[in-house]
Amino acid sequence: MSLSGAIPILRIFDEARAREFYLDFLGFHLDWEHRFDRDFPLYLQISLDQCVLHLTEHHGDCCPGSAIRIPCDHLHHYCEQLNARNYAYAHPGIEKMPWGTSDMAITDPFGNRLVFTRNDEVS
Repeated sequence: MSLSGAIPILRIFDEARAREFYLDFLGFHLDWEHRFDRDFPLYLQISLDQCVLHLTEHHGDCCPGSAIRIPCDHLHHYCEQLNARNYAYAHPGIEKMPWGTSDMAITDPFGNRLVFTRNDEVS
């Protein structure tokens, strides 16, 4: 048996705000999207490098307000890129944590917390 990385599912409530945050601000790419019918809720996959996320408008898929940790090798560079985009709803910073990581926490428009993290113990 072999396991690979988990794919978090995050609840969203507004397609336009989700695209603005995840695609325009964070820089993820749309891989695919699905609706059972034209007026049905959206389910989509986005990715950035090796990070894959699923976003869903379906109320039964997951609860809003989740938190995920995303390893990020070039955390300071990514933070600079995000702040250069002048997104009106987030101005992320990096915090050194007592357990040996540097973390950049950003909350999406739906209350989900994404913590981009770098292990400072690894060179």
